[in-house]
Amino acid sequence: MIEIRPATIHDAELIADISRETFYETYVAYNTKADMDKFMSEQFSKEKLIAQVGVEGNLFLLAYENEALAGYVFLRDERHPQIPEENAVEICRFYARSSFIGRGVGKAMMQAAVAHALAANKTFIWLIVWQQNERALQFYTSFGFEIFAEQDFILGDDVQRDWGMRLKISS
Repeated sequence: MIEIRPATIHDAELIADISRETFYETYVAYNTKADMDKFMSEQFSKEKLIAQVGVEGNLFLLAYENEALAGYVFLRDERHPQIPEENAVEICRFYARSSFIGRGVGKAMMQAAVAHALAANKTFIWLIVWQQNERALQFYTSFGFEIFAEQDFILGDDVQRDWGMRLKISS
C-alpha cells in the first residue's frame, strides 16, 4: 500500500538525503565523477536541500510503501515564462528510490501532485526533464505531459539540454 503525505520541516534532512541518493544513482553512469562531485557539493548540497523545506510556496509530498520512504515530489508555485497562464505549479523534483520503481509509487505521486494542483485551482503543471532520460520522458508522456520548451542544465561543468514539459489540468 502506498501512502502519500505532506512533509514537515522535521522531514527536511530525510528529503535532502533521498534527493542526493536518487539523483546520484540516476545520473552517475552518464556523467564524469568530477562533474557529479561538483554538482553534488555546489548545487545539490545537503544544506541547500534542507533549506528548501518549509519555505512558503514549496510543498513536499512523501511517498511511503509499507512505512518505507519510497520517494517524493517537490511542488512549488512557479510560472514558466513560456506558459501564458499565471496559475501554474512546477514539479521541481520527482524522485523515487530505485528499489521502488515499477511498483506504482510514481503513479501515486503524480496523482497526488495533480490533485494538489487541481485543489489549488492551477491550470498547468510543468517540469524540466533531461532530454536523455527516456524512462522519465515515457512516464511523463503517459500522464499527458507535452514538450513545450528547451533549456540548458549545468551539471558540474557540463552543459546538458533539458525539455520543459507541461500538462494542462483545467480549462
